[in-house]
Amino acid sequence: MAKRVKVVLNETINKLGFTGDLVEVAPGYARNYLIPKGLGVVATPGILRQVEQRRLKELERLKAEKDAAEARKVALETIGRFVIKKQVGEAEAIFGTVTTQEVADAVEAATNQSLDRRGISLPEINKTGFYQAQIKLHPEVIATVEVQVAPL
Repeated sequence: MAKRVKVVLNETINKLGFTGDLVEVAPGYARNYLIPKGLGVVATPGILRQVEQRRLKELERLKAEKDAAEARKVALETIGRFVIKKQVGEAEAIFGTVTTQEVADAVEAATNQSLDRRGISLPEINKTGFYQAQIKLHPEVIATVEVQVAPL
């Protein structure tokens, strides 16, 4: 009887592996739990080829996502400056603060590209002037744009 059985996982299982991973498990665990519940299949040469093809397609998709984010970064940095108008009091102090949603709206108005406000990081803005904002478009792609706070 075999000591371990190689199984390709169909779903992510805590403390075992992710979808598509090749894992070695006890034969009883594979025979009585993983295979009957459809959580894994016994690794055969054909199954391993399918897993490799899926992995290559996933890598291509991730590369396409990153390339699209790079293109958006170039477009944002080409425009460079976005203007946000705020009500101003004494000594050029603005009422309230500039929020990430306002920056996202300004970018969308200028470029017709929607942004997630959670990916935007701003310094503390409480006066009119020029500020640098960082926009996270992808885990590896961050665009830096200039935000101009101007009086209404």
